[in-house]
Amino acid sequence: MELHNLKPAEGSTKNRKRIARGPGSGHGGTATRGHKGAQSRSGYSRKRGFEGGQMPIQRRLPKFGFKNPFRTEYKAINIGILQQIAEKSGLSTIDVDALRSAGFVSRNDMVKILGNGTLTAKLEVKAHAFSKKAVEAIEAANGTVVKL
Repeated sequence: MELHNLKPAEGSTKNRKRIARGPGSGHGGTATRGHKGAQSRSGYSRKRGFEGGQMPIQRRLPKFGFKNPFRTEYKAINIGILQQIAEKSGLSTIDVDALRSAGFVSRNDMVKILGNGTLTAKLEVKAHAFSKKAVEAIEAANGTVVKL
C-alpha cells in the first residue's frame, strides 16, 4: 500500500448531487426547488416561527402568567441528608461549605433545610432558610439553627 493507490472502502463514499448543471444531470431546470414561491428564490431564508403564512402558534396562543424577577430560589436539603453527612464525616457543624464538599449543592446555591427524614445527631446547622418542621427536628435533637 502506497499513497498513490489509497482509496476508500467499497460503498463508503457517495457522489455528491450536482444541482443546476443542465438537463443532462437530471437536476437542471428548477434545480430541485420546485416551481415558484419563496423557497424557489435566491436569498430565501425562513424566519424563525414562520408557518407558511398560517398564523404562527406563538401568536395564536394567549399570553399568561408572571415570572417574578426577584424570586429567591433555594436548593432543598432534607434533615435525613444532614444525618447521613454527620455519620459519614463526623461533623458537628453543618454549613453550606460542608454540603458543597459533600456534593449536594453548587457554588452559588442558596440552601433551605426541610424536615423530611429523621435526625438523631446533635448538630449546629447553618443555612439560608429553614422550614418550621426542620427547625423543630433539629432542636428536638438538642441542635442549634443559624440562619445566614
